[in-house]
Amino acid sequence: MTLTTVDVTLVGAGIMSATLGTLLKQLRPELRLLLIESLPREAQESSSAWNNAGTGHAGNCELNYTPMAADGSISLTKALDINEAFDLSRQFWTHLVKGGALGSPEAFIQGVPHMSFVLGEERRAYLRERHRLMGAHHCYQGMAYSEEPARVADWAPLLMEGRDPAQAIGATYLASGTDVNFGALTSQLLDHLRACPPFEARFSTAVTGLQRRQDGGWRLESRDQASGEVHLIDSGTVFLGAGGGALTLLQKSGIPEGRGYGGFPVSGLWLRCGDPAVASRHHAKVYGMAAAGSPPMSVPHLDTRLVDGRHWILFGPYAGFSTKFLKSGSLCDWPGSLRPGNLLPLLAVARDNLPLTEYLIGQVFASAEQRFAALRDFYPNARPSDWTLAVAGQRVQIIKADANRGGVLQFGTEVVHAADTSLVAVLGASPGASAAVAISLEILRSCFGEKLPDGWERTLKRILPSYGESIRLDADLCRRIRSQSAEVLRLPAPG
Repeated sequence: MTLTTVDVTLVGAGIMSATLGTLLKQLRPELRLLLIESLPREAQESSSAWNNAGTGHAGNCELNYTPMAADGSISLTKALDINEAFDLSRQFWTHLVKGGALGSPEAFIQGVPHMSFVLGEERRAYLRERHRLMGAHHCYQGMAYSEEPARVADWAPLLMEGRDPAQAIGATYLASGTDVNFGALTSQLLDHLRACPPFEARFSTAVTGLQRRQDGGWRLESRDQASGEVHLIDSGTVFLGAGGGALTLLQKSGIPEGRGYGGFPVSGLWLRCGDPAVASRHHAKVYGMAAAGSPPMSVPHLDTRLVDGRHWILFGPYAGFSTKFLKSGSLCDWPGSLRPGNLLPLLAVARDNLPLTEYLIGQVFASAEQRFAALRDFYPNARPSDWTLAVAGQRVQIIKADANRGGVLQFGTEVVHAADTSLVAVLGASPGASAAVAISLEILRSCFGEKLPDGWERTLKRILPSYGESIRLDADLCRRIRSQSAEVLRLPAPG
């Protein structure tokens, strides 16, 4: 049995660990980092291009980020939060490409327009008002709106071919959107970390136990899944960025701050088309409106993807239920996560979310014909022979205790850390990958502030030009930064 001593252990080889590790090395190059991943290589779960629905979230087209209140008003707050968070990621990638830490940006990011598309008079009125508000804000510069079939067909011809010309439609279009392959990006970030010792990555290795050390930090027990050999790691700080598996590890840690958290696993399916005759004719991420009671991750979208140099179209995701927390996980994950402290929140969420339960049951038992009918709402002329069914990644929606309702279902991403900041976990789902830099900054401030050198915030300001400021409040700063990043990342200019 061997013992390794490190400053920071990163559990999970996805975009979260790769981003946090890279930021830490930018601020303190001498840190000893160890990355542990249970699978044979990086980015095989939520960060994989085929598993990840969040491939460039910027709050441009996702209608669940701009909810309408009972009085008919529309809030842009959440959309602007996501917009700023994604811009921080773009700024970080721009810095790394300029410095040579990342290779060709085309390997992980491409310009792909972002669209919203709705059917029916009521939804069209909502989208029209949403565009009026967003089009007036500089963060959405260049966003267009149309109800004219010919113009929408110019933007995305597959949406209109075969559609009844009398059908009420509405669409927004932003040419400066992007498609991000977070799997490819994760691999590039880890290649850079390998070139910045001291850094080690251990694959096919599972963390089997965590225990506080009396003199501070943690002792982790890990197991090589090929040889069965057990290794011990003494780590000053532990980051749990293992996707759905982070909840299980947080519970194993026993920190009081993790009590009361539960998880609701949601699986998914995609319809996928790689026929060049079809895929080459669609160049946009087109988001619709979620069905009543459905989780945000189930918002239907007809999505251009560029994976390994090839154009694809994905439609979905179709939600389902599995007791696994990871695609490669165990059916015992969810039952094994039940604790006396999270049973009440789980029951309260079940009581308050009956429409979600009904929706998931309907999705689980949906026929192939029903799935295809949903695709034809977007692409009327779709042919079944052009499409295959693919399994998406697992997501674990967080359930947490609530003083008033007993428990709430938490959509989005949440950071949980020990009081002494020696352990931190990222829980939840969308828009995690796109907001990886913003989440890492939150972790740096809350858990690493005293461990970083004097002047680290000045370094961050050099890396992230908008750090400490707000692009949503400063239009000139927003335009300047986005023009610079577009040039370096070889993306369409804003507006």
